Amino acid sequence: MAIDYTIDYQCAPKQALTPDGILDRLKGKARAERVIRLFRQNKDDRPPNQMGFEFSRNTPDGTEETKVINVQDMLDRAAELNPLAHYCEGCPARVLDEAFGCFGRIDYPISRAAEVWLLRQLPMTGEFLAWTLLRQQLADMGVDGNIVNTMRLPDQPFFDEKQILAKQLGEYGVSTNQLFQLLFLAGGAIKPSYAAVLLVVFKAIRRDMEAPELMTLTQSPEDAFERYPFLMNPSDDDDQSIRQYKSFFKALWIAWGLNVPLLLDV
Repeated sequence: MAIDYTIDYQCAPKQALTPDGILDRLKGKARAERVIRLFRQNKDDRPPNQMGFEFSRNTPDGTEETKVINVQDMLDRAAELNPLAHYCEGCPARVLDEAFGCFGRIDYPISRAAEVWLLRQLPMTGEFLAWTLLRQQLADMGVDGNIVNTMRLPDQPFFDEKQILAKQLGEYGVSTNQLFQLLFLAGGAIKPSYAAVLLVVFKAIRRDMEAPELMTLTQSPEDAFERYPFLMNPSDDDDQSIRQYKSFFKALWIAWGLNVPLLLDV
């Protein structure tokens, strides 16, 4: 389980297979590789065409449907990506330096360290413009974080930390539930105008700008990547969740710079 995201930059592979089709094949390949590793760890040397696992899903009529998935079938479907991989060379939408690098994920459970790291990116009251922007965004969107409460129940796999963390910004408090809602539950896609807000609020780009300049960021300038470089550099202390969060923000930055949405599948 993961938060999947895609930079909606049009290209030949997306036209051939659609973004959902590419994502489905990438997820299928990753799932097949995990199953193969599990079989090998258990000293099972069967070839992939003799491996299978049960997959359950809820149908539109409310019933549960269970299928047996063959691992080789998943690998064969993922192999349909191979003839299209060369289109990714030099693509400006790549976050990862690999084929289909405009697709990324944040795996569940999200670590406590990543949630604390996210809180630390928020502006303090002395950074008045970014702080006001955050307050206004939470208020205008009605972001109270309540929708995330059930994701923290003891039997849920989404967060390591089951308690809600918060940071006091002057007289105003912001919780990790609110941040999750702000980032991932505002709709199925983050448009460039909203991406600009998130990049400033979480200090993925510089904040030392006046209000008129900030207002122009709803559509990125032609030299966006040069004028507003990405600030979230990797660190040796980052755990997997923090690394994946930073990759997500980089994807958000690239999508904003290209003036295209970032598609979300939470």
